[in-house]
Amino acid sequence: MTIRIAAGFLLTALLAMQYRLWVSPDGMRDVWRLEKAIAVQSGENDRLKERNSTLAAEVRDLKEGHAAIEERARTDLGMVGGNETFYQVVPPSPAGSAATPPAQRTARADTK
Repeated sequence: MTIRIAAGFLLTALLAMQYRLWVSPDGMRDVWRLEKAIAVQSGENDRLKERNSTLAAEVRDLKEGHAAIEERARTDLGMVGGNETFYQVVPPSPAGSAATPPAQRTARADTK
């Protein structure tokens, strides 16, 4: 009889430990959630490392070379070199508004 009681107690203890392992919030569900969060964070870290290395290369180019500075001045500030000619290409305007200047169009709208 005492062996049955001890076996029942051990079985109950084993089931209680299994419950804590698989069902409780601190069990395997939490481990799986943390592993997923680690994978997401690792991906974000890799993306940020790539961005940092790109920025570091750009800083190094700006410190050491004049070509990067000139490129930045051309794109951001519209710099034109001393022996260069600047041509601005203007896209054609729509067909209806090209025939009449804006001042004439407003005058016609006022007379109606």
